[in-house]
Amino acid sequence: MTVFARRARASAERMHPELSLVSYTLLGHLREVGGCRATDLAAHYALDKSTVSRQVAALERAGLIERRLDPEDHRVHVLHLTPTGTAVLALVTRSRRAAFRERLAGWPDEDLARFASYLMRYNATATAYDTEKQEKPEARPPGG
Repeated sequence: MTVFARRARASAERMHPELSLVSYTLLGHLREVGGCRATDLAAHYALDKSTVSRQVAALERAGLIERRLDPEDHRVHVLHLTPTGTAVLALVTRSRRAAFRERLAGWPDEDLARFASYLMRYNATATAYDTEKQEKPEARPPGG
């Protein structure tokens, strides 16, 4: 898993110099949900707010996202992809898919189906685990 994660980070950096794996993931989520608050991103990915804040600031500087006032609550800013952000995300997504197709080209259909099944199972288990951890804060020792 560590090798997989390292390879994913290195791949993201090669595909776009300003787009780390975390940035790519955040942009993908913003596209998927149509925009959200930075605190929603932090909660969704179980990241520290300061980490998300740094990522958001870098994405804003790069012109990939913008803040807009929430039409229902003008005290809140919602993050949205800019047209440039949408284009960069599409480009990187196409490049990543091409790289995956190339790496998996020699795999038999049965192996691909099994691999996909295992990935879906892992992700479902991880999601359930993360949800359970958020619902049950860890017990703190007395006086802690």
